[in-house]
Amino acid sequence: MAWEDMDAFMARMAKITQQFGPEKLKAVELWESIPRYNEAQVVALAKLAQKIQFGCTDEERPTLIEEFARLRDQVELRENPPEKIYLWPEGVLPAETEYTDNSNYRYNHDPDFIPYMFEMLVPEDVTPKGAIVVCAGGDHGDAVLHEGYQTSKDLNALGYQCFLLLNRTNHSPWNGHECGADGARAIRYVRAHAEKYRVRPDSIAFAGFSNGGLTGEAVIENYSGEKKVTDYFPDYVPDELDAYYGAPDAFLCIYGPRFDGAAFNWDGVVYPPTFFAVGREDSAMNNLHYVYPDLLAHGVPVEVHTFAGVPHGKAGASIYGDDYPSFDLWLTLADYFLQDIFGKEQ
Repeated sequence: MAWEDMDAFMARMAKITQQFGPEKLKAVELWESIPRYNEAQVVALAKLAQKIQFGCTDEERPTLIEEFARLRDQVELRENPPEKIYLWPEGVLPAETEYTDNSNYRYNHDPDFIPYMFEMLVPEDVTPKGAIVVCAGGDHGDAVLHEGYQTSKDLNALGYQCFLLLNRTNHSPWNGHECGADGARAIRYVRAHAEKYRVRPDSIAFAGFSNGGLTGEAVIENYSGEKKVTDYFPDYVPDELDAYYGAPDAFLCIYGPRFDGAAFNWDGVVYPPTFFAVGREDSAMNNLHYVYPDLLAHGVPVEVHTFAGVPHGKAGASIYGDDYPSFDLWLTLADYFLQDIFGKEQ
């Protein structure tokens, strides 16, 4: 896209955000907490949001926004909806970023956002293969539907206990210390409750998609080895969960490698075995070409899969009816990868 076209595109998107932002922001809770709500209604709402932002004329948009608000307010709770598991005790949230205003609707999360996760578990008659903390990309919102929720269901079908993470999102607006602290806290929680979840405490993976992949590496960079929350937040008072290791035993990085040329502090890092899946029509391929040699140079076991004809952001796309069957193979390949890693740790 030419620079003049990009300027026009950004101006158009800013106008749409001002029109649609107030109503869209009210829907974020539904998308991010989809385990609590009627799946079909929430997916339909996301499809309408995409049409409002990218698939209608300026003249059509006001009427569609009215329809969006009407549908949003009709979304139903499921029977016996699951409860949110808040990651931090009330009044405790290690923070560095000064974020106080979202009146321009730039972010899906307002400044008062509190990180949480949902259990998405296999049936009691299924023996779990391990546990996976699942982190969607972007600054979450409707990305949670496919990259988080649908992927968790797919991983459940393969035998994994899943934990759908809604953390403070990387660079949107929070930093790596903060998003990583939330991810590490989720891993610590699962590890502390490994017996309840019927998994070994050394069989916990982190699956990150796009920006969620950057979050996964922030967990590893900042909270693996001997690194602690107090290294970055000196006023933080550790509790019983901090006694548990906060980095994953394996990392599934799905079209989310560190940006080409981005710095990474290897001091004290214990980088787990890592699995990459990237579509060959995805610009993240360039990032993979940068990160892969760096991991190999540091002795990290790495498995890489690329998929012809697949653009960015297609994990879990079946929830929208999108058809990328070749990319869906990443799930089976990741299953073999994890069982190889977890089996070696027994």
